[in-house]
Amino acid sequence: MPSVAVKLYSVFFKFLLKHRLQNRIQSPPDESNPFGVTSRPEETVAAANPSFTDGVATKDIHIDPFTSLTIRIFLPDSALNPPEPDSRSNNHNYPPRPKFRSNHTKRADPDQGVGSNRSFRRNSYGPPNVTLSPSEEPRRNSYGSSHDMEGLNLMSTSAVAAGGGAYRGYSPSPDNCRKLPVMLQFHGGGWVSGSNDSAANDLFCRRIAKQCDVIVVAVGYRLAPENRYPAAFEDGLKVLNWLGKQANLAECSKSMGNARGGGVGGGGGGGLNEFKKSHIVDTFGASMVEPWLAAHGDPSRCVLLGVSCGANIADYVARKAVEAGKLLDPVKVVAQVLMYPFFIGSVPTHSELKLANSYFYDKSMCIFAWKLFLPEEEFSLDHPAANPLISDRGPPLKLMPPTLTVVAEHDWMRDRAIAYSEELRKVNVDAPVLDYKDAVHEFATLDMLLKTPQAQACAEDIAIWVKKFISLRGHEFSY
Repeated sequence: MPSVAVKLYSVFFKFLLKHRLQNRIQSPPDESNPFGVTSRPEETVAAANPSFTDGVATKDIHIDPFTSLTIRIFLPDSALNPPEPDSRSNNHNYPPRPKFRSNHTKRADPDQGVGSNRSFRRNSYGPPNVTLSPSEEPRRNSYGSSHDMEGLNLMSTSAVAAGGGAYRGYSPSPDNCRKLPVMLQFHGGGWVSGSNDSAANDLFCRRIAKQCDVIVVAVGYRLAPENRYPAAFEDGLKVLNWLGKQANLAECSKSMGNARGGGVGGGGGGGLNEFKKSHIVDTFGASMVEPWLAAHGDPSRCVLLGVSCGANIADYVARKAVEAGKLLDPVKVVAQVLMYPFFIGSVPTHSELKLANSYFYDKSMCIFAWKLFLPEEEFSLDHPAANPLISDRGPPLKLMPPTLTVVAEHDWMRDRAIAYSEELRKVNVDAPVLDYKDAVHEFATLDMLLKTPQAQACAEDIAIWVKKFISLRGHEFSY
């Protein structure tokens, strides 16, 4: 059973959530404005940090001028390592890099409590969690750079102390192009709350970026009731299309650079200047190419990850990606992860009857959230956005990508998520289920539970499974 602290927090959480949902109903927003909102004032927000202070650099981008749709990119510092042999381009003239981490020193994981054990792990064996303290680990520099701070394009401490210049953050070098898979992440919050830049979601995405060794793109989709269905679903698909557009723009910029005699030219940073000049720019002279994704993103290895209601969006985007086929090239969705999806239906399952008044999100409040999300004329618990088991919902299930489903023992939505996974397995789709004992809905992503050993183990389990489909060396991991 969950701890007493979790039970007490669940009572407080339910009271607060019910109050917020009632406020949304009593003060109806202007639904005629498509711009919408992606966060609430009560959210605790984590500021973006474009330097690798804790192993992950982040930046926020507003990608749609007509809506409030935003993304936050999480770039792990592993992108600064030399490219892997299988991922290198035809040019193999890479300068040697100094080898860091020569003397590994183990220390406790900051995300876990002291003395935590992993006896509840699910036969998942990954690499040992070995890290270095900040004083022992040198700052990584850009590939081939002669100075750490210059390579990362960061303001030196002396300049900051003198009060001169502006903080610029990490800027990729044209030589440092290790490609990482891209993971689109959709946060939870019952359609009406949550954000991609909340403190809890920021910590979770940083953990996933480091564990899975991927670039995480957290999607800040429009919330209800300001923007009802299908706004959030359209935003998810819009980001996937934007990712493909970025890949094509980066390739065009690369071709333009080659046509102008690009590459790393003379001294004094001439090669980098030529690289910047080759970018495609808009009418204001700003580059249309996102540099982090252009230098380090590999959209041909794209993974979708959805949390709670975000899992519904991820599943929708996966279906649309299947329908689009080669029209999305070079983007290819190779797998998706559905973490305790927000599924429901008119015919209750066993868990919906037994656990209807479960922790944090009980069934009555979730139905309330669905009423705020779905248009009044379309409201139905068997809506295609709500129930994955209805017929005529999209492309054949046999075409769906491999799907990992994470469920919790004390979550009333668990049975429908398991049933959906069973339907996928019937048509030979790789669709395992991770069922966590004594766990509640959002046990791996809720602010209070993020640092528990179970939440950390869940992230590691996800990483082990995801790496089967994003590794350049093939299926080197087994589950």
